[in-house]
Amino acid sequence: MKTLKLIALCLFTTAYAFAANVSSIQKDALIAFYNATNGSNWNTKWDLSADVSTWYGITLENNQVTEINLPFNNLQGELPQEIANLTSLKKLNLGFNKISGNIPASLSDLQDLTSLELFMNAFEGDIPSELGSLKNLQSLKLYSNKLTGKIPASLMQLTNLEELLLGSNFLTGTIPTNIDALSKLKKLSLMDNKLEGEIPVQIGNLNNLEELLLSTNNLTGDLPIELINLKKLSTVMVSDNNLNEEYISLSGKNPPGMMTINTNATAVLDIEKE
Repeated sequence: MKTLKLIALCLFTTAYAFAANVSSIQKDALIAFYNATNGSNWNTKWDLSADVSTWYGITLENNQVTEINLPFNNLQGELPQEIANLTSLKKLNLGFNKISGNIPASLSDLQDLTSLELFMNAFEGDIPSELGSLKNLQSLKLYSNKLTGKIPASLMQLTNLEELLLGSNFLTGTIPTNIDALSKLKKLSLMDNKLEGEIPVQIGNLNNLEELLLSTNNLTGDLPIELINLKKLSTVMVSDNNLNEEYISLSGKNPPGMMTINTNATAVLDIEKE
């Protein structure tokens, strides 16, 4: 009997220690996030009296909150500043919800962040220039919101970025000419905005680029011939702009792959692979 009591005490102590090791700062930040996004109406709610380890969409590593994955969960309201207290966070996925307000500049405090996915919400205002300090960021998905202003120059400092998806907003200005600073970029989507100017020839230096989506803007000039240098490029969308009509070759065959660009028509891409 004493042995059974000792085992039970050890199990209780271990469980209590696990819960207690999630710092009060982190737990308070999560509760503030829950309340600010109308947690009582989430599709899958949190039991705030239970251990954080049991909360839906939360991943812990060594008692640190490292991931929040809550897509399609009916989050509403605005992100609270307290979310910046989750300093071990690596992934934040809040896609397909109804979150509004500005994107907090304080997200730049999350220096371990590798993936920031806030797409398909109702965020508005400018993209915070402070996000350019997230040096570990590999994926930035802000498409399908109500964001305005220019593409921050600071985003060109995100040299580990592989996905930059800013489509379906109300962004203005031009595509940064130093876009090739993002040398690891695989997917670039700026479609369905209000961008002007020419497509930078520097895009032709993005040797890892696989998808280039620039349709439905106010872009002018020619489609850069430098795109023929991009051997991994398989998808290009540039329709519904004010581009000059172009016909360029994108592979080494004869006749090689082709792209036909009509000023206000659908772009056709047919790349033949060796």
